[in-house]
Amino acid sequence: MKVQSITRAFDIIELLRTAQNGLPLTEIATRLDLPQSTTYRLLSAIKERGYVEQTGRSGKYKLGLAFVELSSLYLNQLELKTEAEPILRELSQKTHQTVFLATRDGDQIVYIDKVEQFDSLRKYSIIGQRKPVYATSLGKALLLGLTDEEIRSVLAETRFEQHGPKTASDVAQLVREIHVSRERGWTMDDEEAEAGVRCVAAPVRDYRGHVIAAASISWSISSYPDVDVAQFSAYVLASAASISEHMGFHSARIERPAGTAH
Repeated sequence: MKVQSITRAFDIIELLRTAQNGLPLTEIATRLDLPQSTTYRLLSAIKERGYVEQTGRSGKYKLGLAFVELSSLYLNQLELKTEAEPILRELSQKTHQTVFLATRDGDQIVYIDKVEQFDSLRKYSIIGQRKPVYATSLGKALLLGLTDEEIRSVLAETRFEQHGPKTASDVAQLVREIHVSRERGWTMDDEEAEAGVRCVAAPVRDYRGHVIAAASISWSISSYPDVDVAQFSAYVLASAASISEHMGFHSARIERPAGTAH
């Protein structure tokens, strides 16, 4: 699509933003000084993605529900970061390690926050970065709310690459590890994303019990060879549970994903 077409599409969206009851095709074209054929083509493309819809008899165009979903996701992420930040900071102070918060986008994790013992510009360098779900404790924690079949579907087109000496080689190996992680409630990256680095993570849930994020503790094996993994996992579980409570989650709402191993 040409830049001009993208600009015109946004012009239409911004016009409809101010029209509570919607506008007919002819009026949209007139107001934006566009040919009706071009206006119809742009509206059809935007409508196909759910960002514009037509009302019943009048056929007027108005903003679609996709904008509601998009705004909701953005606002929820802002709320998540706000609620999680003091809990993550306390976790970092307690363990003297770096702590991360991430969400999932398909077969990748997206870092949305990082807390270190000493604040620095490096904190912001990680935010927005992506890594594969199969090679990170955060990624595996984000998969804990899915069934085995859903995990296979998420990773159906994913090529498993070696990121660390112990990266999972395929979906079957990953699913077996997820079974163990479901029982204990937390996940581990044992030199799977990077040689010499270990991480433990736990899922964060919203008011519906859905996994919406994950928190993790990361440490260098050479610098901290005597880390008590059981203690760190207990810490990250407690922190993730606290964030979940702030997001409206109550433990009674959690359900074992259907089709999972017991």
